Amino acid sequence: MKTHVKTIAGVTVVAPSGRLMGGDETSAFEEKLYALLGRGTGDVVVDLGDVDWINSTGLSVLIHHWHEFRERGFKLRLANLTRKTEDVLVISRLTEVFDCYETLKDALASFGNRTIPQTAG
Repeated sequence: MKTHVKTIAGVTVVAPSGRLMGGDETSAFEEKLYALLGRGTGDVVVDLGDVDWINSTGLSVLIHHWHEFRERGFKLRLANLTRKTEDVLVISRLTEVFDCYETLKDALASFGNRTIPQTAG
C-alpha cells in the first residue's frame, strides 16, 4: 500500500491505495496521519478512491483519527468512496459519523472559502 499526501487549497489530502485491513499496509497509512497530527496539520480529506477494501481495523484507524483531529479543532472528511468502502461504512452506520463526499473537489469545497483548482478530483 502506498499513501500519498498533498495539500490542495490549504487542505491536506491523504490518499491511500490498496487495502486497509491491518498489518503493514494500514500501519503506514496510520503513521502518515500521526505525522500530520504531530505537525499540527489542520483539516484533512482522506481520499479513498484507490482503496480496494476496508475492514474493522481500517475503520478503527479512521475513527481514531477522526477523534484526534476533532479534539485539536480540525476536521477529517472522507471522499471518493468506492462502492465496497461505502457499503462497509453504511452497514456500520459510520456515514452518520463521517462527512463523506462523492468527489475530492466536493470535500475540499466543504471547507468553505477556498479556491479549488480545476484539476482537484
